Amino acid sequence: MNDWRPTATFQALQLRARLNAGIRDFFSNRGVLEVETPVLSRAGNTDPNIASFALEFSGRTDGAPRTRWLRTSPEFALKRMLAAGIGDCYELGRVFRDGEAGGRHNPEFTMLEWYRLGWDHQQLIDETGELINAALALVDRRAPLVRIAWRDLYRQRLALDPITASDAELQQALGAVRIDPEGLTRDDWLDLLLTHRLQPHFPADGLLAVFDYPASQAALARVRPGDPPLAERFELYLGPLEVANGYHELLDADEQRTRFERDLAVREGRGAPRPPIDERLLGAMQSGLPACAGVALGVDRLLMAMLGTSRIADVLAFAFDRA
Repeated sequence: MNDWRPTATFQALQLRARLNAGIRDFFSNRGVLEVETPVLSRAGNTDPNIASFALEFSGRTDGAPRTRWLRTSPEFALKRMLAAGIGDCYELGRVFRDGEAGGRHNPEFTMLEWYRLGWDHQQLIDETGELINAALALVDRRAPLVRIAWRDLYRQRLALDPITASDAELQQALGAVRIDPEGLTRDDWLDLLLTHRLQPHFPADGLLAVFDYPASQAALARVRPGDPPLAERFELYLGPLEVANGYHELLDADEQRTRFERDLAVREGRGAPRPPIDERLLGAMQSGLPACAGVALGVDRLLMAMLGTSRIADVLAFAFDRA
């Protein structure tokens, strides 16, 4: 039995170390502060499509809840730091998501997340592209950044307007892809078109930023009024791999609470756990979250693209089945 051995080669682990050092140099040269925030929190992630790990603390809590949640992202804590006045900052560390294990997923993985005061999502797209190309330079590669609006992506590549098309037209556009329609929403069909019809055909050496999503997919982004209103967010793809997800951040605490409560209602309808809302984040936003843009980048996904592998195990010292 050799299952005690690492799943990544030593060369891959050495590249990870070089990438981590390069990330820190990148932000140090730009005056962005590295911080560390808690891995355990009394609040969880309400996103209906993300499952959190929970555990019970056995020590003294002084009346606080014993149930604590492993973070799925450092976002909420970093935003509290921003509201307190820390300025531009980033964190490079481990995050955890339940139920995600497979070729491209591991229940614990490395996330880089950073925030820029006074920026919008378009400015952050530029910097994210610069960081990725600095990483690719470690393996003598480069990927010119190309932008496309979310709506234009569907119109140009599927000859389909995702805003005006009927649900039946969205389903028909999946072609030979067969999906059980039970319980699926319009946004689910749009996501399926992206993951099954669009994403697999993104050029292997391309760096594609898809921006301005429908308001129904705003998550924690601000929504720009218009016809239709648009969520000021972006996703960035290196080849067919999604490597980053960024927002021109929502600042309105009341709107954020409404979105959290909407998430919990969806969870209840699915019979999924209802993690506590992060009241401290809402308190920080109420006190004044500065105008900013933020992005989360999957370091393991970036390493996969750098090494040209489709297996996340190839970039992890010990993947889930050997942990």
